[in-house]
Amino acid sequence: MEVPAELAGGKDAAASLPSMSQPIPVEITVVKAQDLKTLKSNVLVTLVRVEYNGEVLGDSPKTGVLPSGTAEYNFSTSFECSPDGPNSLEVIVQKPLLLTVLEVGPREKKKTEKITPLGQAVVDLLPLLQGVRSLKVFAPLYAVPASSSEKLHPKATGGLEVTVSTKELLLSATQFSSGNLLSITMEAAYSVPGVFTVEGQQNYMACLQIPAAGEKELLLLFQNGILKADGEKEPLPRPKNWPLGTILAPGALAIPNSFIVGGPYEDEDGDLTRSKDREFRRQAESTKRIVWDTERRCYLDAAAVAVAPCICFVPSLQKRIAECRYWPVELCKMSMASGGKGKTSKADKGDEDKQIAFHGVAYVNMMHLLCPGVKQIRGAFRVFSYQDGEVFEKTRIQHSIFRDLRSQLSLAKEGLGTSPVSRAAPTKAQKEDKDSSGTLLNPSKIQLSDGTGGSENVTNLLEGQYSEAGTFLVMEIKLDRPLVPKRPREELVRRVKEMIHPKPELPPWTGGAKKAVEAYEKCVTSVAAAILREYHELFGKQLPDQGVIDHGTLEEQRRQLNYELNTSGKYFAFKEQLKHSVVKIVREKYLKTEAFENQGQLQEFLSELYVFLVGHMHIALNKLLSGEDVSSTPTPCATNKQLLLFAREAEANRDLKLASLFYSQRIAQDQCSIQSWLDYGAFCLLHKDATKAQECFKKALCLDPQHTQSLLLCGIVAVKLQHYEEAEIFFEDACCLEPSSIIAWTLSGLFYELQNNYIRAERNFREAKKLLQAQLEEERRILEAAEAEGKKPSTAPEEIPDGSADKLPEVVEGVTSKEKATALQEAPEAPCLAPGPQPPPCTIFMKTVEFLMKVNAVRFVHKALAHELLSLQGGPTCAYYLALAWTYSLQEDLPRCEECVCEAIRIDPTNPNVWAQKGHLCYLKKDFDKAKNCYEQVISFVEDAVDMHFVYLRLGSIYLEEKEYGRAKQIYLLACDNSASCLTWLGVGIACYRMKEMVEAEDALSEANALNNTNAEVWGYLTLICLHGGRQLEAEQCYKYTIKLGLKNSELLQEIDATQSRFGFGNPSL
Repeated sequence: MEVPAELAGGKDAAASLPSMSQPIPVEITVVKAQDLKTLKSNVLVTLVRVEYNGEVLGDSPKTGVLPSGTAEYNFSTSFECSPDGPNSLEVIVQKPLLLTVLEVGPREKKKTEKITPLGQAVVDLLPLLQGVRSLKVFAPLYAVPASSSEKLHPKATGGLEVTVSTKELLLSATQFSSGNLLSITMEAAYSVPGVFTVEGQQNYMACLQIPAAGEKELLLLFQNGILKADGEKEPLPRPKNWPLGTILAPGALAIPNSFIVGGPYEDEDGDLTRSKDREFRRQAESTKRIVWDTERRCYLDAAAVAVAPCICFVPSLQKRIAECRYWPVELCKMSMASGGKGKTSKADKGDEDKQIAFHGVAYVNMMHLLCPGVKQIRGAFRVFSYQDGEVFEKTRIQHSIFRDLRSQLSLAKEGLGTSPVSRAAPTKAQKEDKDSSGTLLNPSKIQLSDGTGGSENVTNLLEGQYSEAGTFLVMEIKLDRPLVPKRPREELVRRVKEMIHPKPELPPWTGGAKKAVEAYEKCVTSVAAAILREYHELFGKQLPDQGVIDHGTLEEQRRQLNYELNTSGKYFAFKEQLKHSVVKIVREKYLKTEAFENQGQLQEFLSELYVFLVGHMHIALNKLLSGEDVSSTPTPCATNKQLLLFAREAEANRDLKLASLFYSQRIAQDQCSIQSWLDYGAFCLLHKDATKAQECFKKALCLDPQHTQSLLLCGIVAVKLQHYEEAEIFFEDACCLEPSSIIAWTLSGLFYELQNNYIRAERNFREAKKLLQAQLEEERRILEAAEAEGKKPSTAPEEIPDGSADKLPEVVEGVTSKEKATALQEAPEAPCLAPGPQPPPCTIFMKTVEFLMKVNAVRFVHKALAHELLSLQGGPTCAYYLALAWTYSLQEDLPRCEECVCEAIRIDPTNPNVWAQKGHLCYLKKDFDKAKNCYEQVISFVEDAVDMHFVYLRLGSIYLEEKEYGRAKQIYLLACDNSASCLTWLGVGIACYRMKEMVEAEDALSEANALNNTNAEVWGYLTLICLHGGRQLEAEQCYKYTIKLGLKNSELLQEIDATQSRFGFGNPSL
C-alpha cells in the first residue's frame, strides 16, 4: 500500500484537493491470477468479472491458464465516486469490490461456451478514505462450489493481484485527520424464544439509526440472521462478514483481518456482566440462537463541509449521545414472501399482517463513548418487547424503524439498507404496496405494535416471550478514534505542576522578631560587660586562689556598685541602651503597637514580657560567662520512626496539640521526607484541617511529582475542599502514571461516582478488577510452581501496588473469615490459639479501604465499603465490619461501632484484631473490666493484633489503676520490647516505683526522659524518686521541670507536695 506524498505535503497539498463537487473515477486493474490449479486442477481458460455495488463493471478477455496456475489478465475498468451517485462515500466505506474468476469451457457444436464460476475474491476499498490514493493488494480466491453438497478446497492458495487507484484523494488530509470511522458488528441473539423454528423461510433482522447531517438518520440494517439449533458454541475468534446479500463463494464473505475475538463477560459494557449472569450466558451460547456476525461501517466527518449528505457528523453524534444515552436496536422476525405470481388473495392478504412478529428492542448505553479514550462498546444487551411509550421514555425516539421507515426497508434485498432517511412524514413511495417474488414483503403491510391499534394486543403475547426467554443481543460498536481524546500524560504533568507549584519564598524581613531578640541579647551582653568593667575598677579582679568571698562582703560591694552607677549617671545610660531593644521586641515579637484598653491587660502583658526578657537575659549572660551556646532545654534525639510513634500515642490520648508537635518535629528533622509530609497531612485531614492537609500533600508532591500516593492524597483532599476539577486531574494523573495500580483505578472510580458519572466509575472499577484478577492469577501460579517443587513460598505482607518507594506504615491488615454458629460476647478464660493463615476475601474495594484507613479518608472509606457490601456473595466479612467499626469510632458513634464489632466477633471469634477493636471500644466507654478481658484475650493469641502497641499501653494502664503493679510491669516491658516509647518506659517506671524498686524505676524513667524530655509526668516521678533518695538538688531541679512543663495529673501533684512536706525539701519556693 502506497501512501501519497500529498498526505504529508502540508497546507499546499490539502488546498489542492477538490471538494468532490465532480465525480472522481476509481481505476481498477486486475493484473493476474495465481495458483488457479489449486481451485481446479484441469482449468484451461478463464476470465475475470469485476462487480461493485451490484453492478458489473466489466469482463476481462479470455485468458489461458499457464501450467503454473497463473493467468495474466491486465484488465482495467473503473467506476465513479460521487456524492449524488450510486457509489457514494457511504457505499465505499462498507462495500467491497467483488472479483469473480470464471472458467470458460470448450465450445461444442452449435452451442455457446460454458462459463462457470470458479472462485471469488473481495477487495476492501476503505483505505481510499484513509488518505491512500493507490493500493496494491493480493486478494485470496475462495472456491465456488458447483453444488451445495460439493466440498470446497480448504487448502486453496489462489489469489488475484489487484491495483486500485484514484487521481485525487477522496478525502482531504484535514478531513481524514479529523474524521472517524464507526463500525457496528451484530454478532448474535441468544436465548431466543422457544417458538422460533428452523423450518420455513424466516428473515431475522436487526436495525438501528445513527444521526446524520441535519435532521436525517443513517439506517444500519442487519438481515438474514441464521437461526441455529442447539449445539456447540460459536468459535472464537471467528471472522466478521460483509453485509452482502448473495455471494457465490461463502469464504469471500469474511472481511480480511477482521475478527470477533470475544473476551471475559466482566469486561463488557452490556447488561449481563455480573458474576451471577455468567452461567446463564454460557448455557445460552450453546442453545438455539440467531447469528449474524456482520459488520457495517459509516464514516463520521468532523468538518463543517459535508462531502455527502449521508455522512455523519461527529458533533451530531456527541450531541445525540449527550441528549439521550440509550439508543434502541430493534429486532424482529419477518416471513419471506412466497414465490408465486399473480394477485394476492384476500386470505393471503389477511396472512400478510401476521408475517412479522416478535418486534423487540435492546437499549444500548452509548455514554461509554463519551468517556476519554474510549472507542469501543461491546456487550450483551437484554431484548424487550417493543412498546412505543417505553422506547420514547428511554430514547426520545418516536418512530419505529420497521414501522415508519418502510421505503428504506425495501432496499434490504440489495444488501445495503443504509440510505439516509428523513424524520418527515411518510412519502407517497412509502405508501405503495408492492410485493416481489423471493424478497422481503413490503413493510407497509406489516403490522407492528404502535400503541394505537388492536394489533398491539395481538403481538404483545408473542413479543413478551423475549423477556420470558431472557433473550439478549451481543453486538459491538467501535470507533477508529475516541470521540473524547484522553488527556496526554504531558498535559496532566503540566496541570499538576501548575497546581502544586510552590510559591516563591519571601525575602527575609530584616526587622523581624528573631533579629529583635538577637539585638536584645547582644545589648544585654554589652551592658553586662560594661558593668563588669566598673566592678573591676572599684574592687579589682578576684583571682581563683584568693578563695570565695563571703556573703556580707558581696552585699557591700553590690551596694557600692549601685551607688556609683546611680551617682555617675551610668545606670541611666545603660537603661537607655536596653530601652530601644525592648521596644523592638514589643513591636516585632508581640506585635503591640496600640494602647491597652485597661490596666489589667497592661499588667498581664508586662508580666509576660518580664518573664521573656529575664529568660533571654540569662541566656545571654550564660553565653558571656561560659563562652558556649547554652540552650534552655536539652534537645531530644528521637528518630523519625520514634516521633511517629509518639505522635500516634498522643492522638490515641486525644492530645492533638502534642501530636501535631511531634509530626512537626519529624518534618523539621528531614524536610525532604515525603512520608513525614504525608503522615502530617493525614493527621490534619482526620481532624478537619483540610487546608493544612492540602499544603502537606502538595509539598510531598513537589518533592517527587512521580509519587502515586501523593497524587491520590492530593485528589482526596481536593474532593474534601470541593475542588473537583483539580481532584480529577490528580486521579487521572495517578492512573496514567501507574496504570497497574489497583488502588488508583478504584479511587478514581469512587471519585467519578461522587460526581454521578457512573459510566466512567464503572469503567475504572472494571480496570481495577482486571488488574486484581491478573495479580491473583500470578500469585496462584507462583504458589502452584512452589508446591510442584516441594517448597513453601515465603509469605510477605501485601504492599500497596503504587510503585512508590515510601510506604505508609501498616495500620490495618486483612483478616481471616470463618463461619461460626455462635457469637462470643465475652473473652473466654482459656487461651485460644489462632488458626492457620487463610487467604482473606480479596476485592478491589477492601484493598482500597486498607489504604484509605491509613490516610484517614473516612468519606471514601464509606463509599468503598458500600461497594464491598454490594459485591459480596456470602454477606459481609469480618474485615468489612472491622473497617466500618473504625469509621464509627472516629466519629465517636460508639453504639454503632459496638454493633459492627459484635458482628465481626460472630463471624470470626478467633481474630485478634476483632478483640483488640472491642477492647478499645470498651476502654473508650470506660468499661475497664471488659476492656481488660478483651486485651488479655488478644495477648493469648499466637498471632498478634496489628495494633499491639496500644493494646499493651491500655492494658498496662488498667493494671496500674487496679494496683496490679507486677502485671503492669510485665505488660509495659512487652510494649518496650515491641516498640519502645516514652509512655512504655514511663509505665515500667511507675510500676517499679509503686513496688519500691527505686533503682529500676529510675532507670526506666531515665529511658523515658531520653526519648521525650518534655513529658511532665516523667519529671514528676523522677521528683518522687529523688525525694525518697534524699537528693535535694536533683529533686528541686526535677520539680522545676515538672511545674514548667505543666503537670496536669492532680493526684500526682498532691503526692509530690505531700512527699516534699514529709521530707522537708524539694520545693524551692518554700
